[in-house]
Parts: sequence; C-alpha cells; structure tokens
Amino acid sequence: MSGPGTSLAHTDDAGSDGPGHDSGAFHATLKGYLTGLLLAAVLTVIPFWLVMGKVLSSSGATITIILTLAVAQIVVHVIYFLHMNTKSERGWSFLALIFTLVLVVIALAGSLWVMYHLNENMKPVSAQQMRNMP
Repeated sequence: MSGPGTSLAHTDDAGSDGPGHDSGAFHATLKGYLTGLLLAAVLTVIPFWLVMGKVLSSSGATITIILTLAVAQIVVHVIYFLHMNTKSERGWSFLALIFTLVLVVIALAGSLWVMYHLNENMKPVSAQQMRNMP
C-alpha cells in the first residue's frame, strides 16, 4: 500500500532510450495529487463566492476574473492530473494540446463572429426603412 509521499506512477520503458534512462517522465505523488485537488477546489470556490456573494459591483470585472480563474484551473488540471508537459512523450502530447487549443479558438471565434453577424442582419426593420429599400 502507498503511504504519503510515495510514488504512484509506473514507468514505461517503451518510450525511453533504455533501461534506467528517464526521458522526462512525470512521477506522480500523493502530495502532487493533493496539491492539484486543493488548487482545483480553491479555483472553483472563488468564482462561486464572487457570483453568489455579489462581491464586485461590475459584472465585467466579475466575468474577467471568472474567465482568468477558469484558464488557471485548466492549467492546474493539465499539469497535476493529466501530467502533460513539454518533456512527456518527447513533447508530442504538448504539441497535440497546442494544436487542439488552436482549433478550439478558431471554432469559438468563428462561431461568435457568425452569431454576431446573424444578430445584426436579422434585426427588425421599421416601416420607414422598408419604404427606402430598392
């Protein structure tokens, strides 16, 4: 059974350069998992407190803080639970993450752009504007 501070990770020699050679593999510990859990819990409670307690009078500031904490929580999950870094699997998992993020940003930006223009182009037209149309 594992005690506090003992390693929970297994070693996979398939991707290493030989026995005894560590190619940047992350060794998970109970302390690392508890740190990630504590950070994730704090990063969840703060936005909840901001909204439910109506701490800030400006909704724009509240939204900005919540989005910043959401990005921080994504980073915590990627580092502490998914164990992704630039050295694991010789950087390929990190490269796949970057590629996925680029695709998500393109999809979200394109969707917001389309929805904004649909909203602008579908507004009701007044009778005066209808008479002036060709």
